[in-house]
Amino acid sequence: MKILLVTAHPRAESLTFAAAKAFAEAAKGNGHEIEIADLTAEGFDPVLREPDEPDWSDSNKVYSAAVRAEMARIERNDATVMVFPVWWWSMPALLKGWIDRVWNNGWAYGDRKYPHSRAWMLAIAGSSAEAYAKRGYDDAMRTQLEVGILGYCGIAETRLEILFDAIEGPPGPETILATARRLGSEF
Repeated sequence: MKILLVTAHPRAESLTFAAAKAFAEAAKGNGHEIEIADLTAEGFDPVLREPDEPDWSDSNKVYSAAVRAEMARIERNDATVMVFPVWWWSMPALLKGWIDRVWNNGWAYGDRKYPHSRAWMLAIAGSSAEAYAKRGYDDAMRTQLEVGILGYCGIAETRLEILFDAIEGPPGPETILATARRLGSEF
């Protein structure tokens, strides 16, 4: 299987990138191919402008060249995995902007659905599972990201894994990397 591994973090030496690498190495160990989409390094513009605004009356709208290139990159793969830090109980604006611009009407939802039947999100969270559960942040993220984005786009196999304790550990980064490796080996 060809997996598009999408990352969105400003620092290449971050725990987010280490988790993405751990996932990728384990998935490659199962014979999968990995294509990395490092949105920060690539300078992806997350701002939705008129050429890429959904046209609800035209599901065959032709989007900008940049968006069509991203669509083609997705289409040459079989699955999508997004690895990102949790910022404000969601994904970074860069990744959300990629989804806003690329996962568009008539291609990812509407008359057609997202081209992959499997899409996972690995979210690196600073605090504990207990802290998220106490205020319902984990449920809010699942509703927004897994139901509101992945499910809305008709993806059959969705998964949001929140990897806790990046900052407040233990267990901390070692456990996050071990979990990322396990998830890559299960993919």
